[in-house]
Amino acid sequence: MPLTAPTFWYKKPGLAAWLLWPFSLLYRLGVFLKTSRKTPYKSPVPVICIGNLVTGGSGKTPGALAVMSLIQNALLAERPCFLSRGYGGQEKGPLLLNPDHHTAAAVGDEPLLLADKAPVIIGGDRAKSAALAEEKHFDLLVMDDGLQNPGLYQDIKLIAIDGRTGFGNRFLLPAGPLREPLAGGLKKADAFILIGEDRQNCRTLLPHNVPVFTASLEVPESWIADPSVPYVAFSGLAHPEKFYETLRDKGLNIIDWTPFPDHHAFSAEDLAPLADKARAKQARLITTAKDAVRLPAAFARENPVDILPVRLLWDDEDAISSFLKDKLK
Repeated sequence: MPLTAPTFWYKKPGLAAWLLWPFSLLYRLGVFLKTSRKTPYKSPVPVICIGNLVTGGSGKTPGALAVMSLIQNALLAERPCFLSRGYGGQEKGPLLLNPDHHTAAAVGDEPLLLADKAPVIIGGDRAKSAALAEEKHFDLLVMDDGLQNPGLYQDIKLIAIDGRTGFGNRFLLPAGPLREPLAGGLKKADAFILIGEDRQNCRTLLPHNVPVFTASLEVPESWIADPSVPYVAFSGLAHPEKFYETLRDKGLNIIDWTPFPDHHAFSAEDLAPLADKARAKQARLITTAKDAVRLPAAFARENPVDILPVRLLWDDEDAISSFLKDKLK
């Protein structure tokens, strides 16, 4: 069951982290066995992976959307496509997502966000997903996540880093947020995407010969908040506090705030108390785009829910565009 990231992951290692450390050794052994026994499938179609080294909340999906925009704007491919695992969905794939037919319960929340930008193929077996993309005549594949997946060769690896949380306490799961040992993971990167202010001094850990492209997650200027309107906010993210802080930074009047676990499948029982609070206080409901696609259809029809739009903006768009052009040659 998806959970909110434990707070001790992002503090100096304490009792909880050290008690779980032996299990991290077992996790490391599992990662080694998984990756050492499989030869990745090399697709004739180029594969760009936007991944991370920690579990949840590093900005992979906004990064994948921003990379796809670069590809489309610079005409780096004629028919680019996303590959997604479809985490949280019932469909195993591979299948080409139909946004008019598939729901978050079927394919997961992130693929539905990606589908606004380009076609999406979902499936846990990335090699089979790539083969389907070849059959459909797509000519460039952008993987949202999958850095630790050994099934598909990745021509370009971009590692997203959240400057606010970095690599946490630098312990492996479950003692910390790392999906793989830090030193080995950093060596995989063709480039890094550092998102937001580098509060954890992550740059000091990165290889000096690998480019670092900086970016920020921003609310579009066209989205204007009315500070006189009270809001009941809710979100199910790995780091839901980021959403709350963004709302406050935008000057919204948040009278009630409810966090849920990451990828939470909202039920009517979850949402009814929030709708009741909003009606009682003459307030509006607000959540993220990722959460909105998981709302029950009946609830969304009967209860207006505002969505806070967020997008990744490059500090130097030309630099990463040129990098991708050179690599794809």
